Amino acid sequence: MASRLEFVEYIADQLKEAGTITYRKMFGEYGMYCDGKIFSLICDDRFFVKITEAGKLLAPDLEEVPPYDGAKPYFLIEDVDNREFLVKMVTETCKELPMPKPKKTKKR
Repeated sequence: MASRLEFVEYIADQLKEAGTITYRKMFGEYGMYCDGKIFSLICDDRFFVKITEAGKLLAPDLEEVPPYDGAKPYFLIEDVDNREFLVKMVTETCKELPMPKPKKTKKR
């Protein structure tokens, strides 16, 4: 089951205080970015956040599950209505994530 755009937009709206939130469709699901860093996947209308040490300290009881078969585990965030927690989680997570590598330009 693919994720609904309405769910993705709701999550993006919840996180607007964390930074510049964008999302991109990927194989019927969505990747979410904060200030250019990919930090989350939305699969089957479920919100998954990359696991970091800061995230473990902030929410040690969060379930760690793969968002799809064959994927590494992510935190599964089930309470997507708690804006304050979501913003804090994303802000702290993104502090630990590296900036994406610049794309190589193709030589012609």
